[in-house]
Amino acid sequence: MNPRPILLRPAQYAERSLVIAILKGDYPPGTPLPGERDLAVALGVTRPTLRETIGRLAREGWLTIQHGRPTRVNGFFQEGGLGILRTIAMYPEYLTPEMVRAMLQVRDTLLPAAAREAATKVPSQLAEYLARAVGLPPDARAYAEYDWGLQRLMVQGSGNPVFGMIFNDFEALFLRMAEAYFDRAEARAASAEYYRALKAGLEPASVEALVGRTLAQVRDLWEQTPHPAVWEGLAEGKEGA
Repeated sequence: MNPRPILLRPAQYAERSLVIAILKGDYPPGTPLPGERDLAVALGVTRPTLRETIGRLAREGWLTIQHGRPTRVNGFFQEGGLGILRTIAMYPEYLTPEMVRAMLQVRDTLLPAAAREAATKVPSQLAEYLARAVGLPPDARAYAEYDWGLQRLMVQGSGNPVFGMIFNDFEALFLRMAEAYFDRAEARAASAEYYRALKAGLEPASVEALVGRTLAQVRDLWEQTPHPAVWEGLAEGKEGA
């Protein structure tokens, strides 16, 4: 395994290394981790630090501690919870396209309902934010950040705290994906029209339908068109565990 980055504490490094190894398939679901002594030596941390790390990852759902037997790696999508979602989103460069699509489908399912509630409860805030779209520069990063801000406003405005907990975990992943998406002029133009349509009709049912249709169209575009640059971008700076 690589030397520990200077800015990471031993427990942080141990967690990062184990999570990356699981995501890469070095420790597939259902297989045991190496013994505590060997794994601590491989990671360059003390055994108490390793136990602390394994305990936290077990509470999150990555691992199952089996007393008297080796710690087992879980199928994290099947056995994990929101904590795993938060951790996975921190390592987008190690996700497969299928995993990314699955995570984004969660957003596509929840956002229309959140948008409807926000249009009911905070329509003036939505209108004020949407008015700012007129001044967006033709820049991928600007569009990505604006679009994420709109989604976050819808989620927060819905009044559902669980929506917020889920969406907060998507920010880093979404911004990377969205910047690649908005690098295309046609994507920026389509979104600019979407923002105009939202501002023109903030009736809750209309907002829900429009958001749902738009997300479906974007999802279809991603599914139908290969985007190798996106996955290459996610892989930039990739480190071995």
